Amino acid sequence: MRAALSIPAQYEAPAQPLLEAANDSYTEVTVGGIATACLSRDGLARMMLQDCLDARSNPFSQPKLVFASNGHAIALAAQDETFRFIFEQADIIHADGQAAVFASRMTATPIPERSATTDFIHDASKLAAEHGLRFFLLGATEEANAEAARVLRETYPGLQIVGRHHGYFGRADEDDICDEINLTQPDVVWVGLSVPLEYEFAVRNKTRLKAGWLVTCGGCYNFVTGAYSRAPGWMQVCGLEWLFRLVKEPKRLFWRYAVTNPLAIFLLLTRTSSLQAAP
Repeated sequence: MRAALSIPAQYEAPAQPLLEAANDSYTEVTVGGIATACLSRDGLARMMLQDCLDARSNPFSQPKLVFASNGHAIALAAQDETFRFIFEQADIIHADGQAAVFASRMTATPIPERSATTDFIHDASKLAAEHGLRFFLLGATEEANAEAARVLRETYPGLQIVGRHHGYFGRADEDDICDEINLTQPDVVWVGLSVPLEYEFAVRNKTRLKAGWLVTCGGCYNFVTGAYSRAPGWMQVCGLEWLFRLVKEPKRLFWRYAVTNPLAIFLLLTRTSSLQAAP
């Protein structure tokens, strides 16, 4: 069982009560061979708030790595030992894909709901605006990054996006980028560099960055801006959002889904089980 959460009273939002108490704990379940947090979107957001407040009071803390598990990541982890090692460096792995939620229902500790990053960035932004958390947006093109920052600020008045940087840089630039990020003193760094680059960046720079969370977010900024559209609600609930995306971008996504989907389904069916509660 993860350590219990307890948010100081002065940081509690005066708005409507959240779905889960701040002092709830959570377990993990193995889904497709990946240890995944049994957290709702609300629980994940509260975890972000607690960890960021804790990091502010501890100058020697390192940011927690928060990665997203979906069919693509599950298949890659089974095929590529290096990717699996990097992926498992995460402090929290949440269920980005609906299939992971479905599979977890075969266990004694099912995941309560999907926490798609494209939804979670809005949950996180709302809570951050209420409690004064500071965001840094890393990744995507300069245009998409700037527009995502604008949209989030307008949608969530009071949200502090203290810095941002596009995702077109090489490893030789990472020292300067980490220095730039640290100067802005963010609580949460959103890393949208595509798979597997964003995971590698987060693991490689965890000790250099000062923040509460490093969250990988893929192409999330393009969804925030509306450049990419979400599947209809019924397709999301049925776990068919991948099909919607395939229809939208067949040339780019056909081979990815043709290879990863069958393997991911096999892994979800054969490598899903309850975990003993983590200390």
